[in-house]
Amino acid sequence: MINILKKAATSERQLKKYYKQVEKINAMESTFADYSDDQLRSMTESFKQDLKSGKSIADITIDAFAVVREAAKRVLGMRHYDVQLIGGLVLSEGNISEMATGEGKTLVASLSSYLRALEGKGVHVITVNEYLAKRDREQIGRIHEFLGLTVGLNLPLMEPDAKKQAYQADITYGVGVEFGFDFLRDNMARDNRDKVQRPYHYAIIDEIDSVLIDEAKTPLIIAGKMQSSAELHYIAAKLAKRFKSETDYEFDEETKATSLTDTGIEKVEKAFGVDNLYELEHQTLYHYVIQAVRAHVMFERDVDYIIHEGKVLLVDMFTGRTMEGRTLSDGLHQAIEAKEGLEITEENKSQAQITIQNYYRMYPILSGMTGTAKTEEKEFREVYNMYVFTIPTNKPKIRVDMQDRVYETTEQKYAAMLKEVKERHKTGQPVLIGTTSILQSERVAKYLDQAHLSYELLNAKSVEQEVRLISLAGQRGQITIATNMAGRGTDIILGNGVADLGGLHVLGTEKHESRRIDNQLRGRSGRQGDPGSSQFFLSIEDDMFRRFASEDLEKFSKKMKVNADGLIENKGIHELVERTQRIVEGANYSMREYNLKLDDVINEQRNVMYSLREKALNGEPLLPIFKGMVESTYTNTLENTCPAEQLPEEWRIDQLCLVVNQLFIEKVSVPTEIEERKEIEKQLLPSYTLTSQFIETFEESNQLNNTFSQIILSYIDKHWISHLESMTRLKEGIGLRSYQQEDPMRIYAREGLELFTDMFYSLEKNIATEGIALLKHMKQVESSEKE
Repeated sequence: MINILKKAATSERQLKKYYKQVEKINAMESTFADYSDDQLRSMTESFKQDLKSGKSIADITIDAFAVVREAAKRVLGMRHYDVQLIGGLVLSEGNISEMATGEGKTLVASLSSYLRALEGKGVHVITVNEYLAKRDREQIGRIHEFLGLTVGLNLPLMEPDAKKQAYQADITYGVGVEFGFDFLRDNMARDNRDKVQRPYHYAIIDEIDSVLIDEAKTPLIIAGKMQSSAELHYIAAKLAKRFKSETDYEFDEETKATSLTDTGIEKVEKAFGVDNLYELEHQTLYHYVIQAVRAHVMFERDVDYIIHEGKVLLVDMFTGRTMEGRTLSDGLHQAIEAKEGLEITEENKSQAQITIQNYYRMYPILSGMTGTAKTEEKEFREVYNMYVFTIPTNKPKIRVDMQDRVYETTEQKYAAMLKEVKERHKTGQPVLIGTTSILQSERVAKYLDQAHLSYELLNAKSVEQEVRLISLAGQRGQITIATNMAGRGTDIILGNGVADLGGLHVLGTEKHESRRIDNQLRGRSGRQGDPGSSQFFLSIEDDMFRRFASEDLEKFSKKMKVNADGLIENKGIHELVERTQRIVEGANYSMREYNLKLDDVINEQRNVMYSLREKALNGEPLLPIFKGMVESTYTNTLENTCPAEQLPEEWRIDQLCLVVNQLFIEKVSVPTEIEERKEIEKQLLPSYTLTSQFIETFEESNQLNNTFSQIILSYIDKHWISHLESMTRLKEGIGLRSYQQEDPMRIYAREGLELFTDMFYSLEKNIATEGIALLKHMKQVESSEKE
């Protein structure tokens, strides 16, 4: 409780500081109003000079904000409200502005993006979809261009030169995942000229909770196509359909963890005629079967995916939109195709990947806006070091948020919902019905059809009209059914006379897995002081209660009181709803935290590989690096083949000779009867020294660097792709070993390090041996030319 009061006091103190700054910005308004367009534009260069001469961002913030406000008035005919200025100040300091729907978050971003762009290091403004990126670039970009800044737009499928130009702009708009994919592609480039990004500086994320929380469960993966066994997928799919829950497999609905039981493993072994599924050689078979089981229990048609023209299209559970061009990796997409009896497409094999969290943590300064972030403030602070500030509304909120109505059965819930819609529709009041999935939105539509009510249905199957339809949802007599996030970022403006009818009524048909999404749905109504109302109609048969509150419901049902319509009258039901939702949020947070910890293991490895890649690309002298690899390969081979803790008769001297003869420029032989390690080292030292001296003779060769660069890049990419697959298989296999009573995270970190060490040793060995062969060839050519 004390911590909550402390945080509230800190937030209040900070807001007071912002209000004082706003007073100063307001005081400058009349000054800049007298400036001509050219004088106003010249302030941009003046601010840049101030920063170059030693002034800080804080020193120029007041004037810069006043200049942007004046420019917005002239270019767009829009003047920033005081609360929008506060939102901009919060963003400038790398924090989150929580602003209610309809408070003009887009205009808020114009302030901090201009201010930070003056530093000349680039600003990224990230939106949740292409429509919003284009819209904001066209609208807000006009303010920045009026003030002399350049504005770029980064979209998928753009040519590399166009992307590079977009990134060189002072301010770049785009969709978050595309920025992430460009980072991965840049780290796969074989030439520096093919890279499009420059070092990260500052980002503003619109709908930051959607980008950093909701999308954080899915990593960004660039995959190459590879053929998978269609026959194996079909057999595994048939097997999975026959499997029984708890008998053949275990599926945790909270964490979505899936594993085979001993009975299930026996059935797989019998079906494929193998003795032991745990053996390394059967790892691929296990992979096909476990993916088939996951496809069977984790993915439901018309909820998680739809079938369109014989193809599986994934559905974003938070927006209800299909994710164009996105497929599940590691054979899971093909497992769904096999389950549905579709043609098996080529499998995506991961070539580069990063989690959303680790991608955005690369920005030195990160900020964002949303209508709902306070419930996730702890996660924002711990993962991204950002604080959430709730910005007051420009006009008082008068929307009425009514208490949930919870029913005993789903049928009773929908019957009550239909009755409510009819009553409000009779008066002409517009109603927006929020659903959690496509399946549910179509079910609601059937109820309205039976009552002969006309409506607009927004789900993944009508995405093209989404923005137009959501903007009309406030018109008199309109009924709109939408997935909870459809048309996010689009204002719903009330039609003539609708305010007198009570404004837009939002009716939720199921609680979402996050309170934020419910609040976003409510926030569709009552924008900018408009009247409005919201209410949720629930049933204890809803998915959330079934998955996360089965024990609580069992106890509750013994004392449950319901009226004739099935409405639960116990006061404790609302506490149960809130508690269940908090449990779900906790489970989802734990999953994101676990995935981040897993990726932190790979992240360290990725940094090592990408750092080596950068050196190979940037024209740094590679001979010293190569020489270090020769030394490392020699010492590692000696340690692996003749470890000090082994008996001399167990040493693999033949293997040692095989490697060093590829590594040294002169052939060597080591007698097998040697019993001292030091004696082996003594025998090999002259050849090793000669090889080192031979490498040093190439220090002046410029041409060599380019050749070495290509060799190093080729082996890095080949080994890294193979390593990512090994790490994925390791992650899958951790569940199999739960009987060891050891923390899976520790197993993954320890064995992941072993895999990486082995891979890196192999990488160095390949580069060292090929490099020596190249140098020897170059010497031979040089000698023959002299002759």
